[in-house]
Amino acid sequence: MDTQALKNFITLAETLHFTKTSEKVFIAQPALSRQIKQLERSIGAQLFKRDKRNVSLTKAGVYFNQVAQQTVDQLDYAIKRTKQIHLGEAGEVKIGYTHSIVQTILPRIVKEIRTKFPGVKTVLREMNNTDQYKDLAEGRLDIGFATNIIAPENIKSKVFFEDVFVVVLPKTHHLLKEKKFDLSALANEPFILPHKIDGSAYVYTVESICLDAGFFPNVVHNTASVSSALKLVEAGLGVTIEPKRSLSSQNLAIKFIELNKISQKAQSAILWSDHTEREHLSLLQLIKKVINL
Repeated sequence: MDTQALKNFITLAETLHFTKTSEKVFIAQPALSRQIKQLERSIGAQLFKRDKRNVSLTKAGVYFNQVAQQTVDQLDYAIKRTKQIHLGEAGEVKIGYTHSIVQTILPRIVKEIRTKFPGVKTVLREMNNTDQYKDLAEGRLDIGFATNIIAPENIKSKVFFEDVFVVVLPKTHHLLKEKKFDLSALANEPFILPHKIDGSAYVYTVESICLDAGFFPNVVHNTASVSSALKLVEAGLGVTIEPKRSLSSQNLAIKFIELNKISQKAQSAILWSDHTEREHLSLLQLIKKVINL
């Protein structure tokens, strides 16, 4: 059934006048009459009563007018929604992130998405670097945010922020009483770090910080969760090194010392794929604007 024929039928049902309808829909009156007759034949019901002076809807026509209007409205909505999804303005976007991102820029990003693209649902997943690379490559993730990355060739990335590293210690740790902190004093301390499987570049960076101070970290606990690492530090089970921003909004019995004289920095990067550019280009451009890229 021709969609335009449905729309012409609806207009005729409103005007009940063939001449006025033909002018509105830009079709000759004879052609309109043939179109309506063909529509009635295809349905198998008379939709209009006609005489030389008047046109009126039959009972079947009244019912079909209601259903036709709903059908056209649903089709128009589907077309509009499909276009929005194609342009990345509707549907859902899946965002992966590491801990420091949710402590800082992620809430603003989600708010901007909601403001600019109210039809887009954001699906947020806290993930390690390795899982982000894999899911981006396989299309299960649209955009990623990670720290100190080594992205595969099929993943695009851009660093947008550099943060200082800090040593995190229990609030009562004896080194906090020292007038001058020397990183080499941590040589015999138990460390809590992610496993290299979860983010090799990040772990290598932390190891390089320790090696520059003359020791290799004695890792006794592995966890990719920053929240878990900080709770273990609070419990006196070890120390860790984190980006300073990871400690935002924390209310734990811990203290940190900034490592502002070392060359290593915590680099926050955005990650995306060709799939992202095809399906969510407008949204990707918005996020880049938010993070000043």
